[in-house]
Amino acid sequence: MSVRHDSPVPPPTTLATVSYVAAPLLALVYGVLRIVDGFDGSRGPGAAWTLGHLAFMAGLVLFGVMFQDMRRLLGGNRAAAVTHAVGLAGIAFTFAQFAVDVVVGFMADDHEAMGTLFDQVQAVPGVSLLVYEAGPILFYVALLAFAVQLAVRGLVRPWMPLLVLAQVTLPPISLDLIPVGSLLGVIAFLPLALRAKDRAVQAHA
Repeated sequence: MSVRHDSPVPPPTTLATVSYVAAPLLALVYGVLRIVDGFDGSRGPGAAWTLGHLAFMAGLVLFGVMFQDMRRLLGGNRAAAVTHAVGLAGIAFTFAQFAVDVVVGFMADDHEAMGTLFDQVQAVPGVSLLVYEAGPILFYVALLAFAVQLAVRGLVRPWMPLLVLAQVTLPPISLDLIPVGSLLGVIAFLPLALRAKDRAVQAHA
C-alpha cells in the first residue's frame, strides 16, 4: 500500500516533528532506568527512580503533541477527535500516576516507607481505579487507535499498527520489556517524523 500525500495538512511545529521519535525514546529511557533501579533488589527511592519517572513524564507531554498532530493528519474527523480526547485523558491519568511516584520517592526514606505512602494514596476513593488501573489504559488505547486510523487512511504502512500493538502489549506481559516496546515505538513512528519534516519543508518552500 502506498502512503498517501494528496490531502493538504497544516504544517507541523518543530516540537511535533521531534515528538514522534523523542516520546518513545523517553519511554525507553524510563524502561532502562527502571531496570537499573532494580539491580539492588528493590526499586526506589533514588536517582534512577526519579530520573526515570521524570523522563516518562516528559515523554507523555510529547505523546500529547503527537496526538494533536495525528488528529490533524486525519483531518480532525469525529473518530480522530474522540481518539484525541480519550488519549489526552489517558495521558493526564498516567501523568498523575508518575507524579505521585516522584513525590513518594522524595518523601520516603526507603523502599518500605514508599509502600506505606502508596497504600495511603491508593486508599483515596477513585485514585486506584483512575490513576493506577483504568485511566492509563486510555492512553494506550488511543495510541493504537490512531495507528489503525492512519493505516486505514493509507497515511502509514500497514505494518505500523502491528508495531504499535506490540509496543502497548509488551509492558503488561513484563515491565522489563518496556525498552523493547519503546524501541518498536521509535521504529513505528519514525516515518511520521519524516513525513512531518517533509510537511514543514514544503510549507516553507
